[in-house]
Amino acid sequence: MHTSTTSTVPLEPWTAEQLAIATQGYWHNDKAPSGSIKRILTDSRDAELGDAFLALKGERFDAHNFVAQVAAHGCEVAIVSHAVDADICQLVVKDTRLALGHLGAYRRAQNSQLKVIALTGSSGKTTTKEMLGSILSRLAPTLITRGNLNNDLGVPMMLLELRPEHQYAVMELGASHKGEIDYTSNLVQPQVAGILNIGTAHMGEFGGREGICSAKSEIYAHIAKTGTSIVPAADDFTDSIAAAVQTEQVMRFGQGGDVFATDIELHAQSANFILNTPQGVRPVQLPFAGEHNVQNATAAAAFALSIGVGLDDIVIGLEQAKGAKGRLNFIAQENHLFIDDTYNANPTSMRAAADVLAQQAGIKVMVMGDIGELGSSAAQQHYMLGRDLVSVKDINFVVAVGEFSPAVQEGARSTQYGKKLQAFLSQEQALPFLISLVKTHQPQSMSFLFKGSRYTHMETLMAELMEKI
Repeated sequence: MHTSTTSTVPLEPWTAEQLAIATQGYWHNDKAPSGSIKRILTDSRDAELGDAFLALKGERFDAHNFVAQVAAHGCEVAIVSHAVDADICQLVVKDTRLALGHLGAYRRAQNSQLKVIALTGSSGKTTTKEMLGSILSRLAPTLITRGNLNNDLGVPMMLLELRPEHQYAVMELGASHKGEIDYTSNLVQPQVAGILNIGTAHMGEFGGREGICSAKSEIYAHIAKTGTSIVPAADDFTDSIAAAVQTEQVMRFGQGGDVFATDIELHAQSANFILNTPQGVRPVQLPFAGEHNVQNATAAAAFALSIGVGLDDIVIGLEQAKGAKGRLNFIAQENHLFIDDTYNANPTSMRAAADVLAQQAGIKVMVMGDIGELGSSAAQQHYMLGRDLVSVKDINFVVAVGEFSPAVQEGARSTQYGKKLQAFLSQEQALPFLISLVKTHQPQSMSFLFKGSRYTHMETLMAELMEKI
């Protein structure tokens, strides 16, 4: 039973008393609901009879304005930070954002049988999480972070989906500001947790990789004392990461670690390797392309071993794992191959994707969108990407799309391969060029890889090209 999609199984209901205890709030005018509450929601459009609507307040919105509207739609309970003029039971709390955290933590504490893995890192989080989901959900019901619900709102919302039958939870924790992982890892109370790597994602927020390392290392403060800390053995910041560890038990993955890969064979859409662990050695046929995914698999193995899973079960889970949507999905169309890696991007994952494209057949075209959240280093990072991507020997064309495409082009021109790169400020401008590339190279087969930060929606450009050729 895999719960990485929305489950139709009813959630554990809440009583009015539990809600008040969990949030340290009080019922306005002592008016509490008499029945149980089946769900806690933050989206006013979905709130109905039996739900509690939690009104969040952001910089540019205030969901307290929707309380009367949800009441009109039959919802009888609202969780608010101040009472509003509406005919609805109102649980008044100090801060609704923190109340959501308290509710998630309460639900986690109720499920004492649960074995929790928490992971963070600059790249590979989603793929490693899916690999762990594949390993664990074969063995017992497992709650797995869905989509990008990995921040201070998403993590407690995932915890609200916990049910008594869950034996495992795999929680992905993201950091867009300092203190966020400290907060979310405290909510999830993991037995096993760790960092995959320290890259350059969100560099603008943290003022450099040291800041990123410090923010992500907050995860080690909340691991159960008898639990295990997972540490990357071959990261630039391994020593700094190891210094943050507070548990006696540590498992290191990657070259020089306790769990590592040898005899790696990379194929166009898969990889074979020997998995070396303290519990023994096994061959693995991984249905994912790229050396970076072999590293993700060794990380998943380290997490799973640390939570008590046997080596044979780990190998079966890795060999049956499937990638998340938009993460190196291979789509064949006539004699062309489209690789959809549009879910997100950072400089590390962009280079890893180029290596995967280089393994494919035919004329190889990398289509890259902008990478966000790089702060003041954005132009320089895009310049370096332009320089490095055109230098990948087997890639024939690089098409840069977006605001930073001129910086990518400058980087490309600093090499002898500058002619490989074309830069466009918009998808509308890039599309005719991509269509002409296909026409020029007919009847040869071509392999396209599309990738960019989430906000660039590179999947739209990919879909348009697939439609036109």
